Amino acid sequence: MSNQGLIIEERSRDIGDFIVGRLIPFRKKRMVGPFIFIDHMGPVTIKPGHYMDVGQHPHIGLSTLTYLLEGEITHRDTLGTEQLVTPGSVGWMTAGKGIVHTERTPQNRRDGSEFTAHGYQIWVALPKELEFMEPQFSYTPKEDLPTWEENGLQFRLVAGQGFGHQSPVPVHSELFMVEVKSTAETLLHIDGQLSGEIGICIVEGHIMACDERVNKGNMLVSKEEDLCKITLGENTHLLIFGGQPFPEERHIYWNFVASEKATLEAAKERWKTKAFDMVPGETGYIPLPN
Repeated sequence: MSNQGLIIEERSRDIGDFIVGRLIPFRKKRMVGPFIFIDHMGPVTIKPGHYMDVGQHPHIGLSTLTYLLEGEITHRDTLGTEQLVTPGSVGWMTAGKGIVHTERTPQNRRDGSEFTAHGYQIWVALPKELEFMEPQFSYTPKEDLPTWEENGLQFRLVAGQGFGHQSPVPVHSELFMVEVKSTAETLLHIDGQLSGEIGICIVEGHIMACDERVNKGNMLVSKEEDLCKITLGENTHLLIFGGQPFPEERHIYWNFVASEKATLEAAKERWKTKAFDMVPGETGYIPLPN
């Protein structure tokens, strides 16, 4: 998906050990480990005649991670993939040298009834040596993701490795994304459990960090790698993500990510001239932004 809908950068603030913002990228922190973009979708009520229809658009230099909390999306791409993405499962598309895809409300949801859509669209930059790899798509059902309970908290490892577990999602760098839920106020020690930079999205509830309460809808980024301690409030839902940062800067233009600006310019020209492979059976496409 495009990067429309990012919350404005001015909402980020410094509270001590953490930078608090809404979504990445924002002014003080462009990436968290290899994670370069997070778009919070919803929750929104999908009504008849107002379905989600994101037409054909391209990506390069990244993997997209689709993680739904409610609702369903049909993913189609130039590899011939057609996959229904359901809550708690992981759609992982690696663009590499280039891929085109669509995201639409499934046909079985277009029956005149209403439903809630809620989830996250996440971009993970590829290591420089893999930026031009062949595109791939994988789908991991929620039943295949590691889940466990500890100290009254519920965990699901969405991608990467952490807390002594490994997700089967085929990632391309050292990273982690962990879903954590509480029922009662609980202290969570992250130090030694996750490796690299750490970001925390508060989906529901609140957390206490550095004696400050941070409510849902915000994101925190730890200033200390591998070291983080927070208290989850009652009935709190988090996504904790991050990993080892890359040595090189990454550039973004629209749906493209690259370590070299020339690569972005080449991708722009390819899309203008319709040189990308397109999704079988799809017509129309989203043009470059003005």
